[in-house]
Order: sequence, then structure tokens, then C-alpha cells
Amino acid sequence: MTDPNRRRLLATSASALAAAGLATEVSAQALTAAPDNWMTASQGERDGAYNNSTAVPGSAGIVEGWTTDSARLRAQHAGTIDLAYGPRPRNKWDLFPASDRMAPCLIHVHGGYWQARSRENFSCMMEGVLAAGFAAAMPGYTLAPDATLTEIVAEVHRALDWLAAEGPAHGIAGPIILSGWSAGGHLCAAALGHPSVRAGLAMSGIYELGPLRDTYLNAKLHLSDGEIATLSPLRLPPVDKPLVLAYGTAELPALVENSRSFHAYRSARHQAGALIPVPRANHFTIYDHLRPADGLLTRAVLELGRTLRA
Repeated sequence: MTDPNRRRLLATSASALAAAGLATEVSAQALTAAPDNWMTASQGERDGAYNNSTAVPGSAGIVEGWTTDSARLRAQHAGTIDLAYGPRPRNKWDLFPASDRMAPCLIHVHGGYWQARSRENFSCMMEGVLAAGFAAAMPGYTLAPDATLTEIVAEVHRALDWLAAEGPAHGIAGPIILSGWSAGGHLCAAALGHPSVRAGLAMSGIYELGPLRDTYLNAKLHLSDGEIATLSPLRLPPVDKPLVLAYGTAELPALVENSRSFHAYRSARHQAGALIPVPRANHFTIYDHLRPADGLLTRAVLELGRTLRA
């Protein structure tokens, strides 16, 4: 059960977000108190509200398939994978240059709630944009609890610094579109302001961190009040760059509401970027719309690339 201080925080968060203009009263309440009985919900109910693996039967097998397919793509680019950008074991890039070094590059940040999975699981998701002539790149980052969320966000920024400086030597010199899925969607939003990034695509992300501290996820994240306040994109001034937000209509309600509220927040401040509800997609099958060359989300990336080249 939440302690009294946490109950007070949750009770005031919705009105604070709405008063600050960060969300409508209804959407803010959904984010900070969902499900409806959040403050009296059991631990299992709070955990279930954010547990995508449990919500999607067979999700472990889906990820295994991605990893197998990704190994084949990585083998084709053996000279530009595992490039270190920092001192820690996961501080590495996988780069997939295009034939045109000035082609747009889609950078994709992996998910796993900041505490699981790696870039090696997701390389195959770049097949669609690579077929369209884009470059692609995937950074790794240290996972919790070996790194705090503050440190993870800093590592993504450090990775972008490295690519801005070293990318041209590896055949990547075009405009950067930053993307991410799940926790990577949050990291995409958190790093959108990096000088090298021109636009973004955030898929199924978490943009309000407050409720996570009441779930199983916090056993490794150890979120502080300061991190919730300064690393929740819904609590920060919006970055003035195009950001497409996508979610699957079959996702958990909390994930759906995160994307819808964040888009409403940005739209109210006249920030560019579509909201794409992917029909019938769950938290994992949403990738079925990025991996193919004609996928709904692939087309969104290509449109961002055309805009940046215009």
C-alpha cells in the first residue's frame, strides 16, 4: 500500500499538472491515479497497470525472434557495431550507414523499462528505413540499478555527442531523427533537445514517471522526487522540434494515456508532431508497423526525413 506521503503526492499531482497547463484535469488524473482506485489498489493491481510483458502473452518469444533476426543484420555490418562512446560496458553504438552519407539517420533507443533488454534485441526494426535509403543507429545504455535514471538520460546525451563528432567518419552525416520504444520512448523525449537531433518518433512511451514509484519497476529504478519532477516530459517545457507520438490501441490504458496526454500537452503549445494510434497493436506488435518498408510508422519516419531535407 502506498505510504501517506506517497498518497499525498499522487493526490496533488493531477491538479498540479493541470494547473501548470501540462495536461487536462481528466488526463492528468488518469496518469497520476490510474487505475481509478490507485491509492487503495493492491500492489498487484498497481504492478499490472504497467506490466506489458504480462499483458501480452508470448511476449518473451516475440523478443527472442527479434533478437535472432537482429543478429543477421548486425552480422552484415560487423565493421560498424559495438563502437564505444563511453567507459561502461553498454556504452556502445551499432551503426548502419546508408550508401549516401548525407541521408537522414534514424537513431532508435531500446526499451525494457530502463532495466532490461539491449540494442542487440532490436536491430531488425531498422530494416524498413534502411530499405528506403536511410541510415540507422542504435545506442546502448547502462541499465538500472547499475545506473540511476538521471545517469541513463545523461548517457543517451553522451552517445549523441559522440555520434555528432564521430558519425561522419563512419558514413553518417545527415540529419538525425531520434526514436525510441517504451522506456526508449521516454529517453527519446528526454533527449529531443540535443543539438544534433532534428525530429523524433516516440512509441509507447512513459512521459509521467510519478506512478511508477508505486510499482514493481521501482525496485531497480529507485526514483527520487527530483527525478520525477525533472525527468517526466509531461512536467517540462516542450522541446520545439517535431515529435510524432505513437501508441497501440490494444496497449495498457496507462500507456495509451501517457501518449495521448503528452500529445495534448505539446499540441496546446503549438508544437509539431502527429499522434498515431496504431489500430489493434499491443505494446509489442506496434513494431510490426516500423519494421516493414511500408509500415505505418516507417512512413511517418520517411515523412519526417522529407521535411528535414526540404
